[in-house]
Amino acid sequence: MTAKLTRKPIDNWQGQAIAPGESRDVKLAIGESYSGMTVRIPLHIRRAKKDGPVLFVTAALHGDEINGTGTIRQLIQDDEFEILKGSVILVPVLNLLAFDRHSRYLPDRRDLNRCFPGSSSGSLAARMANTVFQEIVSRCDYGIDLHTAAVRRTNYPNVRADLSKKPIRRLAEAFGSELILNGKGPQGAFRREACAAGCPSIIMEGGEVWKVEPSIVESANRGVRNVLRALGMLAGEIEKPNYQVIIQKTKWIRAERGGFLQFHVAPGDIVKARQPLATNTNLLGHERSMLRAPFDGVVVGMTTLPAVSPGEPVCHLGKLPADTKAETLRRLRTEESGLEGRVVEDLASNVMVVEQSGQVGRD
Repeated sequence: MTAKLTRKPIDNWQGQAIAPGESRDVKLAIGESYSGMTVRIPLHIRRAKKDGPVLFVTAALHGDEINGTGTIRQLIQDDEFEILKGSVILVPVLNLLAFDRHSRYLPDRRDLNRCFPGSSSGSLAARMANTVFQEIVSRCDYGIDLHTAAVRRTNYPNVRADLSKKPIRRLAEAFGSELILNGKGPQGAFRREACAAGCPSIIMEGGEVWKVEPSIVESANRGVRNVLRALGMLAGEIEKPNYQVIIQKTKWIRAERGGFLQFHVAPGDIVKARQPLATNTNLLGHERSMLRAPFDGVVVGMTTLPAVSPGEPVCHLGKLPADTKAETLRRLRTEESGLEGRVVEDLASNVMVVEQSGQVGRD
């Protein structure tokens, strides 16, 4: 159900005036604890002297996904982060109740990112979602929501967006990730419902839970700044990778048997059809089965836990477009000496990658 939003001004935050050119830390009451104390999430609002678009940047919608928290804190602490026009609303931790528990979920075990746009008389999650919509989304023209992979998994940085809408596609392409996954997102997801309510929004996925990973933070920071530059809100040129691929289809490659995995690929690797992804062995190292790529693709994400049972997800592959060759992207990746190359190497350190010969290495 599409939310009905009444546009609220950025210059007044629940009675607090925020003048053009001013930066202000504010708090938003989001609920109450079991002890009856009001739970307030901290926000930072930064206004330019000149009017323009309003953009929100949020993190920790899932309370254990804190790479985005590190990114937003870095932006807030940067004294040279000066916008030319418009305003930004920076929210390091959106789901404070889950964050305080080091958990993805709320105390009532609900996923806040399936409860938007929420309601004022529903569950705890629905009420929180409604408050976020009424107090943050209602003030914004655009949005960026920062995520990581779920527990025991890692993601290579990628943007997810509904590319059928031009304003959303503009944000997604400007962000500057190598990979853009096309799709609306699940029913009740924050970015899907924000888009439906008239606030074009995208999400970035990168890294693991419970960590602030330097190269992931750098990638997200660059992406936020790129979007601001595309909107004319920040000075400077948009920084782009060597290539950008739109992924229309992804597939989780799952374990066929129980055992202990030897990984042959790492997050971000470009793979060819039939290329080995992981060998499943028993605890003594004897091979039980091998998982292979069903198509030319890119490793969007993967498990970091080598012990698996049948049916468990191992590798999340994004299918390369028909006109894109794995060899071409591999060459461009090899030529990449900047951020993308460092991200690949950093994430590869989270898993032991072994060639089929048994030597540690990378395909």
